[in-house]
Amino acid sequence: MSQYIHIRRGRALLGLVLALAVALGCAACDARPRGAALQDEPDGPDTSRFIVAVEDEPDTVDFQCTSIHYTVAQNVFNRLVEMENNASGEVEILPSLAGAWEISEDGRTYTFHLRPGVTFSNGAPLTASDVEYTFARLLTHPDSCNRDIVDDIVGAQALESGKAEGLEGFEVLGELDFAITLEHPFQAFLACLSMPGASILDRETTEQAGDRFGTDPAWTIGTGSFILESWAPGEGLLLTANADCWQGAPKCEGLDLRFITDSKEIRRMFERGEIDVLDLDEVGNTAEFFLHGDIYQDRLFSVPRIGITYIALNESIAPLDDARVRRAMQLALDRTMLLTAVYGGRGWVENGIYPHRLYGFNPDLPEIPCDPEAAKALLSEAGLAEGFEFTVSVNSSSTRWEMALLRLAASMWEKVGIKANIDVINESEFMRLRKSGRLACYTALWTADFNDPDNFIYTFFGDRQNTTFRSLCYPREDVMERVRLARTITDPGARLEEYRELEKIIVQEDAGWIPLYSRLRYYVTSEQLRGIQSSWNGSVKNKYREMYVVAGDQ
Repeated sequence: MSQYIHIRRGRALLGLVLALAVALGCAACDARPRGAALQDEPDGPDTSRFIVAVEDEPDTVDFQCTSIHYTVAQNVFNRLVEMENNASGEVEILPSLAGAWEISEDGRTYTFHLRPGVTFSNGAPLTASDVEYTFARLLTHPDSCNRDIVDDIVGAQALESGKAEGLEGFEVLGELDFAITLEHPFQAFLACLSMPGASILDRETTEQAGDRFGTDPAWTIGTGSFILESWAPGEGLLLTANADCWQGAPKCEGLDLRFITDSKEIRRMFERGEIDVLDLDEVGNTAEFFLHGDIYQDRLFSVPRIGITYIALNESIAPLDDARVRRAMQLALDRTMLLTAVYGGRGWVENGIYPHRLYGFNPDLPEIPCDPEAAKALLSEAGLAEGFEFTVSVNSSSTRWEMALLRLAASMWEKVGIKANIDVINESEFMRLRKSGRLACYTALWTADFNDPDNFIYTFFGDRQNTTFRSLCYPREDVMERVRLARTITDPGARLEEYRELEKIIVQEDAGWIPLYSRLRYYVTSEQLRGIQSSWNGSVKNKYREMYVVAGDQ
């Protein structure tokens, strides 16, 4: 292990020096042609047969400390289990690093058996100790934002608070076997373990890495289909195929993920054949060119996205602390028009928390109408007949579609006397303010990590920490207690009924947020790309191992 780390450290230093040299020599270059590596390292990978895609630049790829950037987690790492569509199109939980497991009769103890022979890309064997370390780190890392994946394990709170040195409910039974005991039964526990934030770490390497894990490729080691080869700030990530992956080598030779935000430049690159997979969310209104033009119809790939676009309203900031005001903001919006104007109507208006196609979606949930007169009446009742002014914060990395949505929403609010000032702030500041519960209002998309209502309602309204982290600051402890208790209901029908009742209370009675819509997700591919497919939730990013590029004459 130590010898490997020494070698990789040297390569990383060499790569950094060369990357700086290239950056100085090519500062005016906006884009790299296919096959141009991030660094001119003589023994660097030949990227001419890599899949090229556009990626948002992360601040870290430490999946325990981000709720946004998961591409590296999905491709360089694995989880104990995965969620996939079966032959009937239904989502099911499948073995991954854990080849088998048993669940006790009371639903509290899960005994897992790791696959034999699995190694990390540095050659270290996967053991139960690595899993134990992963979950302990998830609870104790100061920047962790995915603790709720494992916070139902016995002793989680004691470990997180520093009152215990180990995780009481995790028992190592052997090199490949371990048992996890929960405080109470939780039907969605296995599904939680399929989340990117539950990816499994190499204990020895990650402990030695310290803060370098998630920012330095040499120390960001997983068991997955690809190896994080290099990261050039402002340019992109290179991932090379892991030929020794326990799943078998991926079909492509690697991934060339480029940090490009200019939609016009993205379109030009795609038309020159320099991008293989293009998520049309990345190009704003330019997407219409691909969707409706004759040239690309046979290369379009569409799939329903299991996710919801919403507007967050911070209940700790006046006058958003008044349910009448929040309800008025809901009623002032013509959400069908928003979906039509911004996305051409390609989707479904939502009225709650759980989007279409998610397990638990309620088709009978009452519609939130567009009723500006009722909105004005509620504002008057709240003592705001003259309206009010507030700030909507926008992440600087937001797509043009998101900006178009907010501008149109602001114009609708203005008609009932609400003036929304749109403030664009850089991503790091946006996330800092959001995590501390200080954003008054923003819009975002939440895509399902696992197919269960818990992934939505508990994430946003499960406890004080979660709701503050999203700058919702929902105040009702009685409702949040019910959300937590719903996790323990063992009867599936009763559990679903409770989740749906809570959805009504939070969104339709308390106006805890403004649900907008879910929508179809569109991709367009290069002529050379083969094998595109999506996962159960509509993303293609964790299916890169199934894709590959061919020569132009094939």
